[in-house]
Amino acid sequence: MFIALFKEKLINLTKIDRADFQKYFLASQRGEITCPCCRQHVRLKISILQPPRFIHPSQMFNCEESISALETKTDLFEQPKNVGSFTLPMKREINGGVATLQKPLIDCWKEPYVVKSIPSFIPQTNVTKRQDAYMVDESQWTAVSTTEGPLLVLAGAGSGKTRVLTTRTAYMMTEKKIPANRLLLVTFTSKAAREMKQRMHLIKSVTKQDLNTLVVGTFHSIFYKMLMHHQSSQWQPNKLLKWDWQREQIIKEATKDLGIDDKEFAFDQALSQISYWKNQLLNPSIIEVETEWEENVRLIYERYELSKSSSQYFDFDDMLVGCYQLLVENQGLLEKYQERFSYILVDEFQDINKVQYSIISLLANKSKNLCVVGDDDQSIYSFRGSDPSYILNFKDDFPTAKTVSLNCNYRSNHSIVSSGKNIISHNKTRKDKQIIAARDSSLRPIQFFPYDEEEEATMIVADIKEKIENGAKPRDFAILFRTNSSSRAMFERLVSSSLPFSVEFDGESFYLRRTVRKALAYLRLSFHPDDQDSIKELLGALFIKQSSLRDLKAMSILHDCSLLEALEKLTDIQPFQQKKLKKMIPLFKQLRNFAPKEALEWIEKEMGLNDYIKKHGNEGNVIDKGSDDLRDLKVAASSHERITDFLQHVDHMILKAKEYKAQSESDNCIQLLTVHRAKGLEFQTVYILNVVEGGFPHDYSLESLREGNFGPLEEERRLMYVAVTRAMEHLYVSIPQKRRGKKANPSRFVREMNTIRS
Repeated sequence: MFIALFKEKLINLTKIDRADFQKYFLASQRGEITCPCCRQHVRLKISILQPPRFIHPSQMFNCEESISALETKTDLFEQPKNVGSFTLPMKREINGGVATLQKPLIDCWKEPYVVKSIPSFIPQTNVTKRQDAYMVDESQWTAVSTTEGPLLVLAGAGSGKTRVLTTRTAYMMTEKKIPANRLLLVTFTSKAAREMKQRMHLIKSVTKQDLNTLVVGTFHSIFYKMLMHHQSSQWQPNKLLKWDWQREQIIKEATKDLGIDDKEFAFDQALSQISYWKNQLLNPSIIEVETEWEENVRLIYERYELSKSSSQYFDFDDMLVGCYQLLVENQGLLEKYQERFSYILVDEFQDINKVQYSIISLLANKSKNLCVVGDDDQSIYSFRGSDPSYILNFKDDFPTAKTVSLNCNYRSNHSIVSSGKNIISHNKTRKDKQIIAARDSSLRPIQFFPYDEEEEATMIVADIKEKIENGAKPRDFAILFRTNSSSRAMFERLVSSSLPFSVEFDGESFYLRRTVRKALAYLRLSFHPDDQDSIKELLGALFIKQSSLRDLKAMSILHDCSLLEALEKLTDIQPFQQKKLKKMIPLFKQLRNFAPKEALEWIEKEMGLNDYIKKHGNEGNVIDKGSDDLRDLKVAASSHERITDFLQHVDHMILKAKEYKAQSESDNCIQLLTVHRAKGLEFQTVYILNVVEGGFPHDYSLESLREGNFGPLEEERRLMYVAVTRAMEHLYVSIPQKRRGKKANPSRFVREMNTIRS
């Protein structure tokens, strides 16, 4: 039904603004919306496949006929509109020569689109059993049985990459009688290394002694052991900087003389940039900077390295750089390791960076028995220094390399595989490959069109609940997002639901982000003018030194006023700042009268926050910008009528984010995670959030494209391909009509998904 009562007033879903739906949804969750006939609570259902409607929870009351009559009386049908003295005719449809009134659709509602650009399915019959212990197809068997010389295995999504690596290793030890201690198997994660050993343990012909002798591990674990063996005094474990806060503490100490305010500088982003440079084997002296921020980071990098050297500390990046230097500077040692590891296998080769590739190339230079497995279409870690050119140009360094393509996807159904292929085929810098599916399905990917981020989250939670009621398990679902800020509404809706879920934040939660903290500080101070934490944030937003807080406390006592009022009495600031404060402080009391979203707009335009955003809104991180965070905060605030309610909601979400970050992952829960973290995983049902221009692909890639740089957009397309190919059966692509309060355009990836590429 489309009619209900809210605060004793009739609301008609076909007449109200779509932007208000989320407000009414939350009201229905609180039991504030009722049936106009029986006065029982009704809930607003906003789902993927059907237009929003009120659901009567009780079967005891038959209100349908009364509601139908009421809908007619309450102007459900479109009425004539007057423009000046002219009356516009009503919408009518002609049915058998009789004119009838046409029932209007809910504003902005768009029917979900079922992807139709799917070629005919061709069954695969090339699965062949080889030996008693191995079950591999023909392409996989070629990769397994090719043991001598350089080998490039292009392993498409879901094509059995791990099976090939483990089977090949077992085959070399058992069939080819290659000693286990001559093999080196390098992975990118400890989890992958454990999984490979576990799989090999299940192969009967592989002995326990073989597994104990075999060297399997990550780049860091393997090469750190080499450093410990040869230079143990320089690489003691107690000198390792394990945590980011330890590294951050060093660079804060090292940059005091640079005059950088540690409350405002994005040190976490600086650490990421330093890590990128180190993995590219770039010393501070040879780095060419393009911005003032990069120059500051370069100077920090220089001091960071000096500080570590003087105290004999080292970080994870140093392990790789140190091992490379050890091998380059000790030719005899290098030759021993070349002899020891005469067969090298590298997993996820598309993610390799310069220092990793340099070490592997040194070790394999003599025997040339290097097998690399990867998929250039899944290279998504350029921010860490990974470069798909290493896999694309593998034959340049190893001209005799044989190439084997694993192009049959055993994970996803035919329609999902085809949709992924339609997208990735638009990349120009890639190995051309045929991607096929092992099985067909009547299911097709669905593209749906929520109003905004809030409604997107509501739709997905409703869909998951319905599927679980019909027998699905929470672990069957993954909700993937491009950036942390895209997950904010989804996280909040899951928290308010009864669904079990886990979330992995790449950094701090949304409401603890720098620009968001400052905007919230204005709101908090309008009600609590002595809130010290908020005063600290306000000082930063107004470019006033944190040391002024001591003066504020003293003046607050001396003049018997709040910390906020004491700001007007500061003298150790510029005259223009004094003038600005005298004008601004009285405005805080007016904030209380605004709705949260309007208050944030007032803060931005009239109370100085816009000046802060202009200076710091684009600093450091091209992915998550402070200026974008404020727009996201306004969307979050729009569902609340009072500032106090919104701040209470914010505090609750901050607490919940900490709880979810600290808790251990359950075996049976919905996964909410970035596409980067989803790589290598698979789920029955996958939802991809915010697939619009500027969201996915991200704004920064479109800016690069306008400057003639195709690289970032091609990586975004690879990221979308990874997201699509996580799904086994059901794939839902969300295309919000609004993003950050403005009209959004569907992503180019949506158009590409709907176009068959030959």
